[in-house]
Amino acid sequence: MKILAPSWLGAHHSALVHRKLPLVLILAAWLLATGSQWDLLQTFAWARMLTENVQSLPMEAALARTFSPEGRCEMCNGITTAKQQQDEADSALGGKAGGKTLLVYMPTPVVVIQAPNVSRFIPSETLITGLGRSAPPLPPPRV
Repeated sequence: MKILAPSWLGAHHSALVHRKLPLVLILAAWLLATGSQWDLLQTFAWARMLTENVQSLPMEAALARTFSPEGRCEMCNGITTAKQQQDEADSALGGKAGGKTLLVYMPTPVVVIQAPNVSRFIPSETLITGLGRSAPPLPPPRV
C-alpha cells in the first residue's frame, strides 16, 4: 500500500508519513476496538466540567462537584448510556460477557516424567560388540 504525501511537504515529511501513519491508524483501531473512545470522551467531559466549576467555586469544591454523581453533565450521562449500549451489544454478540476476558495466562498442569530404572549396558551387549575384533596392542605403537 503506497501512501502519498502532498508534494509541498517534501521528501522528509513524506518519509515520516510512511512511517508514522500506519502506527497512528493501528493505535486508533486498537483504541476503538477496546472501547477506549468512551474513556477519552469522559476525560474531556471531566476537564470541561472542572474548568466550568472552578470559575464559580474554590478548587476543592470544584473537584468534588466534578466527580460527584450529582454534578454530572449531559455529556457524562450520554457517555454512560453509550458505554452501557456497547456492553449490551457486545454481550449479545458473544463478545465480552461480564467483564474483561483474560486470554494470555492459561495455567498448565505440572507433568513429571521419571526415567525407568534400567541399566545402560546389557552384559550380552558387551559380548556382541567385542566379536570379530582383535585385542588392542599392549604397548602403544611408536611413531
